[in-house]
Amino acid sequence: MSAPDVTALLAELERSEPDLADDARTAVEWLAGGEPLETVTQLDVCEFLWYTLPLKVGGDHERLARALGRLLQLGGLERYAALCASPTTTQILRTYQRDGEDAGTAAYQEALEATGVLPPDVADLQWSMIMGPEELGAHVACSAALELAIVAGDPIDRRALTTRWLTEPRTELGGDNWLHRVHGERLNRWVLGRGPARRELAQPFEVRLHAPVTPQPLPALQGLLSLAASEESLPLRLAPSPAALRLRELAEHELGALTRRGARLTITERGRALLDSPEAMWETVTRLLLAKGEHEFEASAREAALMLLADGVLMSPTELREKVAEVVGGEGWHPTTGLDDVAAPVSDLVGQLTALDLAFGDELAVRLTRPGQFAAMAALRAHALRPRQYVNAG
Repeated sequence: MSAPDVTALLAELERSEPDLADDARTAVEWLAGGEPLETVTQLDVCEFLWYTLPLKVGGDHERLARALGRLLQLGGLERYAALCASPTTTQILRTYQRDGEDAGTAAYQEALEATGVLPPDVADLQWSMIMGPEELGAHVACSAALELAIVAGDPIDRRALTTRWLTEPRTELGGDNWLHRVHGERLNRWVLGRGPARRELAQPFEVRLHAPVTPQPLPALQGLLSLAASEESLPLRLAPSPAALRLRELAEHELGALTRRGARLTITERGRALLDSPEAMWETVTRLLLAKGEHEFEASAREAALMLLADGVLMSPTELREKVAEVVGGEGWHPTTGLDDVAAPVSDLVGQLTALDLAFGDELAVRLTRPGQFAAMAALRAHALRPRQYVNAG
């Protein structure tokens, strides 16, 4: 069956219900953007009715929704027409009008999640708030697959279906898959960050970070947590060296794997979970290396340091700080960015790596161990592939 022609449908509506024709024309232009109605999905309709219409389109919103519903009904798109006239749509539109944008947006997000057609976050991909063309294409494709599965009436696992749709080779992508496309887009955006020195440093990593990094053992942390688990608790004074003290602080304050009880340290539930899963321990520790603190500047300085050290080169602490300052100074943070600004985040990073036995570091030289090189790549990959969020998002 051929797709319903919008022009013909509008002409039919003009004859049968002329008072709705102008509103229907306005609504369908916003919804379809000149594309055939066969390209419209349930997600498109919901986002138009519950977000675009109340926030971007002037006029009587409930009337516009009814007019669009009548047009879609004439085109045989009964499910979409029913959404236009549904109590949910009426309630959301009135929430915007009565309670404002924040309340309306919250109602829209809750209703959209309830439809089941919104692709969930999966192990390899957390969706961005701000999507590039490839990610948007993947999101639309996954939503359409979920919609078809729901319409078919079969029980579905949304995460499993989304994962399968993202990772299976697609003919329309020339044998590529959507996950690879999204990762490539994010890596490219990451490389094209602020400043020429940063771009030059990051460029070789665009290809290197495509493949997942093999997890490595973390014997220093595992040994500390194993001891805490077997002994039930550890004396606070168990810190025979600065590196051991830093490891204990990292386990307690940064990982939440140990907690204080009087004069002793006890393993927490989180600590036991990390101990039980080497993969989770590896992911948690490598993400910690680039965890953003109070300022994103700190993450940029640590990121530059990891890129400079990733191949196991031997550098003096002064040389490392100088090179990091050169990279982040060209990113537009502050015209006076220099050694004093990067000293704290770089020193803290080296301290973490050394405590975890991922680096050899002292006053004369710093170099990553072989597992440390893997950790640097894993941290950089996680940072590069992170979802793009609005600045004020949590």
